[in-house]
Amino acid sequence: MSMELLQHLSLGIQVALTPENFLFCLLGATLGTVVGVLPGLGPTTTIAMLLPLTFKIPATSALIMLSGIYYGAHHAGSTTSIMLNMPGEPTSIVICLDGYPMARQGRAGVALCIAALVSFFAGCVCTVAIALFSPPLARVALLFGPPEYTTMILMALVTIVVLSSTSLVLTLGTAVLGLLLGTVGTDLNTGIIRFSFGSNGLVDGVSFVSLAVGVFAFAEVMAHIAAETHRPAERPKISSLIPTRQDLARSWGAALRGTAIGGVLGLMPGTGPLISSFASYVVEKQIAKDPTRFGNGAVEGVAGPEAANNAAALTHFIPMLTLGIPAGSAMALMLGALIIQGITPGPQVMTEHPDLFWGLVVSMWLGNTMLLVLNLPLVGVWVRLLAIPYRLLYPGILMFCCIGVYSLNNSTFDVFLATGFGVLGFGLKKLGCAPAPLLLGLILGPLLEENFRRALLLSRGELTVFIQHPISLGFLIVTALLPFVFLFTSRQALARRSHQAG
Repeated sequence: MSMELLQHLSLGIQVALTPENFLFCLLGATLGTVVGVLPGLGPTTTIAMLLPLTFKIPATSALIMLSGIYYGAHHAGSTTSIMLNMPGEPTSIVICLDGYPMARQGRAGVALCIAALVSFFAGCVCTVAIALFSPPLARVALLFGPPEYTTMILMALVTIVVLSSTSLVLTLGTAVLGLLLGTVGTDLNTGIIRFSFGSNGLVDGVSFVSLAVGVFAFAEVMAHIAAETHRPAERPKISSLIPTRQDLARSWGAALRGTAIGGVLGLMPGTGPLISSFASYVVEKQIAKDPTRFGNGAVEGVAGPEAANNAAALTHFIPMLTLGIPAGSAMALMLGALIIQGITPGPQVMTEHPDLFWGLVVSMWLGNTMLLVLNLPLVGVWVRLLAIPYRLLYPGILMFCCIGVYSLNNSTFDVFLATGFGVLGFGLKKLGCAPAPLLLGLILGPLLEENFRRALLLSRGELTVFIQHPISLGFLIVTALLPFVFLFTSRQALARRSHQAG
């Protein structure tokens, strides 16, 4: 097994170190750093913008670049959280709690250094986890039949719905809308065109790229134009980047625990870097000898959540690459990039496209090293990016999105469709509902329908096939329990708030 792994890693090194893939890795890491620093331009929005271009470049290079943007943004989001109390990424909100107080105390350099080091550590550890655990998980997935895939997709959708929003009904409705959109177009089994309303633009189904660009990029621009953005004038100075022995002693345990928490939670659909960061922060505060230090510049409050954030960002790749199940909206976009390239997601990716999988794994080590070099020495450059007025960014973003959507099929209909989804995405933001379930419904809906119909064909119409298989039954039980878990945790949170108010 170890020799086989070494052979795979050797192949990955050859693929990742080609000049083309090396440059795409550097481009992804740099873009990820930029969008991680700029609030509002997150990795999901950027990946959605660049998605049409992935059709023009090789699949491996495209995935390496998009992955670099994703984990690069999570790596860099802490920079403005520490320096300006303004999280570049929503997942870096927790870093503000102790990172900014450290900066106000004149220890901004130490906080940035610790954040960069634990990010690098968590990234390397979880890349090893991807290399070690993905192959056996893919082999298990090869044993899955249509009933198992049907119930697993259903469980993934319900998990994301339950954990994505405080409004269970609204988020469930969004996911169902995504599933319904997935039924538009030509039925592959019968050849009948469904729900196209006479439009030739919908014969092949709702454009995944149009929906992604609309609900993320267009909606994000609309939301920021509608909102007033205040930039803090005060910018703490960086005196020294070198942490003390006490800082390192307090950080290493928090980094280990944060990496473990993020690594595990990142495997589950719906739980992501944000939940992992909060979980790590709560754990560190609970086990601390002096919890009053937290919120006043505790270095563990930076190290633990930052490690959890980056660990979860990377282990998100495991279910996406091995099972074809995206754990979040950014993973769904990358899944879409594979589909655009004609690659069928699932366990066969590792056997049919080993160069893509192992090239991506090795590029993650490479990308994390690049991020360490990019973030610390150039921190002043990244903070100065915040001086760019948003009004100067929006026209370029919109123009770039329209050109990208149009170029994919040379269709103005797709541009209008993206605009319509942009309005829908803006409405969802106003209602406090994340657009991720809509996107995941569109991606997983056709897979759910295909496997459901295949399972019924094999069982001659017997629905009991889904409870006759132990794995399928297990997925169904978990799916049925998830709403009750949501209601229980919601009531507990409400009770705590009432108690605190009282």
